[in-house]
Amino acid sequence: MHNPLLTLQGLPPFSQIQPEHIVPAITQLLNDNRATIQHLLTTAQPPTWNNLIQPLNDLNDKLSRVWSPIGHLHGVADSEALREPYNQAVAMKSEYHTEIGQNQVLYTAYQTIANSAEFSQLEPAQQQIIHNELRDFRLSGIQLPPDQQARCKAIYQRLSKLSTEFSEHVLDATHGWKKHVTDENLLAGLPNLIKGLAQQNAQQENLPGWLLTLDLPCYLPVMNYADNRELRQEMYEAFVTRASDQGVNAGKWDNSAIIQEILTLRHELATLLEFNNYTEFSLYTKMADNPKQVLDFLLDLAKRARPYAERDLQELHTFAKQQFGVENLAMWDIPYYSEKLRQHDYDISQEMLRPYFPLPKVLSGLFEVIKRLFNMSIQVHPGVDVWHEEVQFFDIFDSRGTLRGQFYLDLYARKGKRGGAWMDECVTRKKTAEGVQTPVAYLVCNFTPPVDKQPSLLTHNEVTTLFHEFGHGLHHLLTQVDYAPVAGINGVLWDAVELPSQILENWCWEKQALDGMAAHYETGEPLPDSLFAKMTAAKNFQSGLFLLRQLEFAIFDLRVHTEYYPNMDVQALLDQVRQQIAVLIPPSFNRFQHSFTHIFAGGYAAGYYSYKWAEVLAADAFAKFEENGIFDQKTGQAFLNCILEPGGSRNPMELFVAFRGREPQIDALLRRCGMA
Repeated sequence: MHNPLLTLQGLPPFSQIQPEHIVPAITQLLNDNRATIQHLLTTAQPPTWNNLIQPLNDLNDKLSRVWSPIGHLHGVADSEALREPYNQAVAMKSEYHTEIGQNQVLYTAYQTIANSAEFSQLEPAQQQIIHNELRDFRLSGIQLPPDQQARCKAIYQRLSKLSTEFSEHVLDATHGWKKHVTDENLLAGLPNLIKGLAQQNAQQENLPGWLLTLDLPCYLPVMNYADNRELRQEMYEAFVTRASDQGVNAGKWDNSAIIQEILTLRHELATLLEFNNYTEFSLYTKMADNPKQVLDFLLDLAKRARPYAERDLQELHTFAKQQFGVENLAMWDIPYYSEKLRQHDYDISQEMLRPYFPLPKVLSGLFEVIKRLFNMSIQVHPGVDVWHEEVQFFDIFDSRGTLRGQFYLDLYARKGKRGGAWMDECVTRKKTAEGVQTPVAYLVCNFTPPVDKQPSLLTHNEVTTLFHEFGHGLHHLLTQVDYAPVAGINGVLWDAVELPSQILENWCWEKQALDGMAAHYETGEPLPDSLFAKMTAAKNFQSGLFLLRQLEFAIFDLRVHTEYYPNMDVQALLDQVRQQIAVLIPPSFNRFQHSFTHIFAGGYAAGYYSYKWAEVLAADAFAKFEENGIFDQKTGQAFLNCILEPGGSRNPMELFVAFRGREPQIDALLRRCGMA
């Protein structure tokens, strides 16, 4: 049987890949890799970069290229048929990686090269790869006795399976709730665009009327605009109890036991590897030195933010009481009356801005920002095989006309696609005998699709999300590192990985940039100065509440992994964090942690604080653009050379200092949040 996954030349042939191709391809590839590694270890005497490490890097690159479309399809086109082979392949891949990480002969070979005369002759990027590999050997349990190594391997495999189950439960629970509406009065207050989306949802299921779902393009507008309080309450309860023991689908896709097992295994793994807790294990591959340093940073920010959050909440209570006679605000009232307050104080809403952000115009404006900053041009590349008709493909060229990277763009919410927004690697840059392997990225969002005959219209928040993911994409695509393990985002310490994404968000607030991306979809009228002024005035609306909420998540994540004990009462810890940090306390049925995929199904375990730390880096880095001009090409070139191009080949603090001339300071972040 022809297996398109094994004949990968260039880009993945998505239209040919079937679920039944997955397990045979991964089985064959892993077996071939094992045999090749065995052969290399026998013949590489003494081991060197060229006879051992480079061939190993090539094997790993081939595996990631084959795995990339498999993992990607699980995220954007999940189906019952895909799940079983995907999960089987995840287990096989996890076993293989742990096996390699516990290969004593391989470990000794790396040590030999690290201690040889050759090491000092290697490029810094090559030295960094060896340093990272030796670090990762330790995290695989290389120094443990055989029985503990076996346990370590079993834990890694089980954790891999559990994180997949966790995210599948969240996806199923999100799509497992719908509300069919036949009385339009129930939808009073909703913008016409959102009603059109709900009508489109219903038509797709051959239903009359409207169909409300928990996908964010539908859920958030209902919470912000629906006048019917019972409807808001019903949707809030459904959303915050997803994949839990509470709510209308209580127990159906319950992640409670999975959370317990994940925390138990993470703690066991950390202690096996001689860390005191999983947070120490996690920080071993990050910029931060120890859990206390991180917690102090978060608590300090929370202390600064709390007075602003208290003021935000007090203003909201006063407004709801005076204007609407509402004495007590439930959690499902907060977004609704906040939106009313924003309109009252600033005469602006996300929906008012939407007509000015048709997606095609936003994209051309984004590409123009990249051209002005980095002298890169982006062009659509037709005729590429994609997984859904809505997906587009683009090339990015530098000023000399050299192809620097390519990316897929998949922007709309749909069934079978997990929520949120992300960038992932398809192909990583590396130098080969034939030349340079062009890096390729996937950029994925969940925006409102085009409704009726009008284009997809974005809220300003969604524009910011698009810029954020594009920043990650640039980090992957514009690297000039020739070795895949530290090219682009590979090898970048986790708490610095959000810097390029968060700095790019700033251009969404600059009039010079907005002029190129905001134009009314019907009239072509640019964003009026009066609307921009209102938007800017409202920028820090409830920023205290927002910052505290993010800190609540980060502190919970850190503490749940630092203070673990058997059969830990996770809810009690989250409640305690809220009592200490939050000014908004959700109802007791809220099960936020059951859909916290960042830490239970993503790479942010004991690392969610990275968003806040990277915000400090990004705000301080952007201040240099503010000082020199937001489209100053010299500053743009410096950011490209110092941050984007070196990828993971050097320590992020060194790179930041090279760009900024000093270590980061928190003042710029506080100023941007209106707290300085």
